[in-house]
Amino acid sequence: MDETRYIVTGGLIDGSTAEVRRDVLLAVREGVIAAIGPASDLSPSYGATLFDYSHCTIIPALVDCSVSLASSPSVTDETRLSAGTATPSHAAARRERHLSFCHAHGVLGVADDTDIAGPAATRPPGTMPEHGIVVRSAGADFIKISYSKNIEDAGGTPARLGHAELCRILAQKGAKKAVVVANGPRQVAEALAAGCDAIEQGYGMGEENLREMAARKVLWIPSLLRAKNGLDGASTGGTVCCRFSQRYLAPGKPLPGAEAFWKETLAGQIALLRLARTLGVTTATGTGAGSTGILHGEGMVEEMKLFIKAGYSLPETIRCASANGADFFGMPELGPLTVGQRATFLIARGTAQQLPRKLSYLEGIHIDGAPSRAYRKNPVKSR
Repeated sequence: MDETRYIVTGGLIDGSTAEVRRDVLLAVREGVIAAIGPASDLSPSYGATLFDYSHCTIIPALVDCSVSLASSPSVTDETRLSAGTATPSHAAARRERHLSFCHAHGVLGVADDTDIAGPAATRPPGTMPEHGIVVRSAGADFIKISYSKNIEDAGGTPARLGHAELCRILAQKGAKKAVVVANGPRQVAEALAAGCDAIEQGYGMGEENLREMAARKVLWIPSLLRAKNGLDGASTGGTVCCRFSQRYLAPGKPLPGAEAFWKETLAGQIALLRLARTLGVTTATGTGAGSTGILHGEGMVEEMKLFIKAGYSLPETIRCASANGADFFGMPELGPLTVGQRATFLIARGTAQQLPRKLSYLEGIHIDGAPSRAYRKNPVKSR
């Protein structure tokens, strides 16, 4: 039997929307949280079994509900096109690299929509042993249907399937949950009528659809970062780009009207998300990582900032970025930090007021109560 480990933290956000708890002591036994109490309960006898993170804040592991592990976020056409002709070994290496980026930013759960080919598509599910990342794959674990184009794609968002075909697919989904990418009031209404379990994107869907989602308990993955990413790159139009974290600049002529379009689109989505919070719609974060300019792992911090901009409190945002996605995609290894749950969490240096910014440079990651062997706070770069 494993010995009990004790963890002291200056702040704890457990992922249940409860307020930040200060000066907390966690007891972990066999990888599970055995007790949570005040740091004043600390005993000198704990000795070597004590982890002192009194200068840090602990939060649950993050879950990104919209990721393409096989796709490069590169803003150059040459790099993106090469992904389609990559050998199996190169594709596997790219996937592993993107998983390592996720792990480095505390994203330990991903819903991967790589190479969506309809409900019959299969992908190997499970946990990546090295990184401890729980992967749920489109086709193998859940169904993902593109009923609209992604919001950043040119040419608007017409339905790709007829409503009858959408209904037929969803009627045959069995026990698998179905995520439908839909934008606009008609497409979202048709997806809801067809019986989907989640709407991804949902740009411009309107209040009536939000009320229907609240009544049916349909999850919403609003993908705000897609619009912000479009806005960040709207003033330029080149193909060779200079990348600055989640922002990028490119030489070339800007597209007429692009900046105004993306400002309006982002503002509209933030307003819808604010209304969703008021109506009680369950929401979760999904970045679209692997799309042009959206980085794996790092994109979650930016998506969380947009949730806060829409009026969500920090504890509410962290629940949307952890427990809500873990619950929907069936990731029992992840979720709220409560007694009886796995002791898998992120350690951010500083106070809760410095989140989510500090998640870009974590103090540490614990998986099942022990420090992650894959995480390096200061990685050694190979020459």
